[in-house]
Amino acid sequence: MGLKYTAIRTVFEALWLSRLPALARAFSLCRGVIFTLHRVLPDAPAPFSPNAILQVRPDFLDYCIERIRALDIDIVTLDEAMERLAEPEAGRRFAVFTFDDAYRDNLEYALPILRRQACPFTLYVPTGLVDGEGELWWQALEDIIAANDEVAAGNERFATATLAGKRQAFDTLYWRMRKMPEPDRLELLHRFAAGHGFDLAGQCRRLIMDWAQLRQFADDPLCTIGAHTVKHYELAKLALDHAREEIVHSVEILAARFGRRPRHFSYPLGGPLSAGEREFDLAREVGLATAVTTRPGGLYPHHVETPMALPRVSLNGLFQERRYVDVFASGAVFTWLGRMNG
Repeated sequence: MGLKYTAIRTVFEALWLSRLPALARAFSLCRGVIFTLHRVLPDAPAPFSPNAILQVRPDFLDYCIERIRALDIDIVTLDEAMERLAEPEAGRRFAVFTFDDAYRDNLEYALPILRRQACPFTLYVPTGLVDGEGELWWQALEDIIAANDEVAAGNERFATATLAGKRQAFDTLYWRMRKMPEPDRLELLHRFAAGHGFDLAGQCRRLIMDWAQLRQFADDPLCTIGAHTVKHYELAKLALDHAREEIVHSVEILAARFGRRPRHFSYPLGGPLSAGEREFDLAREVGLATAVTTRPGGLYPHHVETPMALPRVSLNGLFQERRYVDVFASGAVFTWLGRMNG
């Protein structure tokens, strides 16, 4: 675990010991929280797994649902969450569970738990990835580095025989790609994958559900299908018309597939580098009811006025201690932390 996550763990421990999360739930104006999840997998991640932040164990998901309810917090749909925010008087506190990207493991490991717990949830779907035509570049980068003792990106070579070397290579290439325009990132990714004999399309088909599998979610009354663009591009890095197309086409494709137009949207990656006021305006123009970011924080009455920029709290795979669920459930704590880091 890097210094950043060691510091976060220290903060979580201090918050849990201080009982501040309980005080925040009792006395803050925060009415609810939207949780972000991605993958649900039973196996412990390998020593080199920089994307382990995106995966939680099935037993942790199960406990999160139980603990949230034990804290007297209702688990509701996004539509009900917005209705409650609009009420003039604060009612019972609530939580919303959301899953990004339509990973196959959601079908095998998450859906049985969600059904047994009668837990409503939203699944945000990138339609191009379901078609098997997208690139999970963040996972491809990890997998290529994990499998090689040396990797090359353009004229630059990285020694990756050691754990430290792998981490250094991943950090360097990840942030290089994050800062590139999308066409340049895709060109680098495809050259990097080809140079190491890696099948990007095959990985996408292995990790992401196909339409038949996704139908099991769409037909489940607990599930709300939301849009998540076509190719999972960072919208802020696209030209305006291209960004609009990514939102509109994903909504239209899901409507055609399942007979219901999605009302909810998730911005890929979802932080300030990936989505800002321009993207919030686009989501509003498309006629969506809500759009979620990955900016940390709880839900307050004022979010009724900004439904295209809703914050979420990530159920981070590096913090799967049961005692931390009480911290995750306190949206106000993450709002405060976000302001301190802003």
